Amino acid sequence: MPRTSDDFFTPISGFVLPRFAGVPTFMRLPHVDFDHPRFGDVDIGLIGAPWDGGTTNRPGPRHGPRQLRDMSTMIRAQNGATGVRPFEAMNCADLGDFAPNPADVMDSLQRMTAFYTRVKTAGIRPLTGGGDHLCTLPILRALAKDGPVGMVHFDSHTDLFHSYFDGTMYTHGTPFRRAVEEGLLDPKRVVMIGIRGTAYDSEDRDFAESVGIRVIGIEEFHTRGVEDVMAEARGIVGSQETYVSYDIDFVDPAFAPGTGTPEVGGPNSYQALQVVRELAGLNIIGADLVEVSPPFDASGATAYLGASIMFELLCVMAPKP
Repeated sequence: MPRTSDDFFTPISGFVLPRFAGVPTFMRLPHVDFDHPRFGDVDIGLIGAPWDGGTTNRPGPRHGPRQLRDMSTMIRAQNGATGVRPFEAMNCADLGDFAPNPADVMDSLQRMTAFYTRVKTAGIRPLTGGGDHLCTLPILRALAKDGPVGMVHFDSHTDLFHSYFDGTMYTHGTPFRRAVEEGLLDPKRVVMIGIRGTAYDSEDRDFAESVGIRVIGIEEFHTRGVEDVMAEARGIVGSQETYVSYDIDFVDPAFAPGTGTPEVGGPNSYQALQVVRELAGLNIIGADLVEVSPPFDASGATAYLGASIMFELLCVMAPKP
């Protein structure tokens, strides 16, 4: 059961302090670290993952959490479409960033898993702003330690490749291959939505088919529409524990250019929010929004969309009133 929300966890209103003033936290929530006396009262922790050690081409997502926090000052208390007021339904706080080692991929993975293990042990569900998509693997190592979970994955890429560069096993293109191999994901309860673009080969798709992962390409997505596709997604993951991973490159680069591996032909910004709203009612144990890369969109428009998606994720993670 959710704990009773109180004034301490109420975000600062723009009517009290202008959005351009004050120290930016995710959605203007209080900053509560592990040693804070209110840490044990947090229901959902918003976390920054400032690390892109798995990036193989255009770096920059390590700077994503700062820009996401800054742009999230525009988020208000109520969802205009659904009426959900998540900050009243549960205690939310900004738990800060995990501290990566930018010179060591394996050490960063271990650090991140340790951070999220503490979050899980405290009974807090994490909502993460990344960071590249390799960040999801250590999160899953913490959250799915006791058994595999399902996943709804929005992306233009499957991230199911075996390796890069003749044997490099840990990149932002391999996290879900590793997660299946490590028993963190139940592949028959995984659905990947929006996959598109040119390809080196069909290795990732072949692996998905071999283990039972449902891949919904962008052509099928556009043909069937959001409601139909998401109804299937909800059926695939069912009522069991489910993780949601959202790569901003799911969205067409006309609306989200600030990312490292853009692919044309994707959803618009409205559909980007719509698909999350269709997750309402699922048993979501955690979620992330990754691959926002500020160097490729200094305007902050991509980060604002990313922060808006994080708010929508927060709303579907909130308990029903």
